[in-house]
Amino acid sequence: MLNNAILFLLQAVFSILSFAFLLRFYFQLTRAPFQNQFAQLIVTVTNFAVKPVRRFLPSIGKVDLSTLLLGYLTQLTLTVATLWLKGFPVLIVGSHVWGVIFGVALIGITSISLSIFLYAVLIQAILSWINPHTPIAPILNSLTYPILRIFRKYIPPAGNFDLSPLVFIITAQLLLTTILIPLENNLLATL
Repeated sequence: MLNNAILFLLQAVFSILSFAFLLRFYFQLTRAPFQNQFAQLIVTVTNFAVKPVRRFLPSIGKVDLSTLLLGYLTQLTLTVATLWLKGFPVLIVGSHVWGVIFGVALIGITSISLSIFLYAVLIQAILSWINPHTPIAPILNSLTYPILRIFRKYIPPAGNFDLSPLVFIITAQLLLTTILIPLENNLLATL
């Protein structure tokens, strides 16, 4: 029972941290405005780790490698801790198993990244109907524009309705449920 409580707390904390590191990475990659309160919250929450790592791993152009690395390391730590708490002998396994663990962490980062964009598009679509001038709109626009632009090339508007968010949401859900989750489960089954 104690293991379940610790596992729950680890998953909650490390999942939120992975999400925050990756959100900061994508904010910087898409040049989202950081004057917003939500963006400032993400910066404040992640500064404790980003500032020290940036000393030895600087950004390359608009790609902030430190936040991407921290997101991956957080997910890797979560994967190892989860396996260890479930009784898997993490400390005495061979190199093949570590390759699987690194792969599971990479799939976790990919899933979180896809979820970030999925939720951003969904929230933006809902807010466009309710309150399109909300203070978070510039961040959502910056974050979703590069992805929706690709979909808008191939999907014309139907009347005054932009169907590209709907197509992206369906595509993202399809990728998560048919590729990423089964791939992660297959990798974990090999352990």
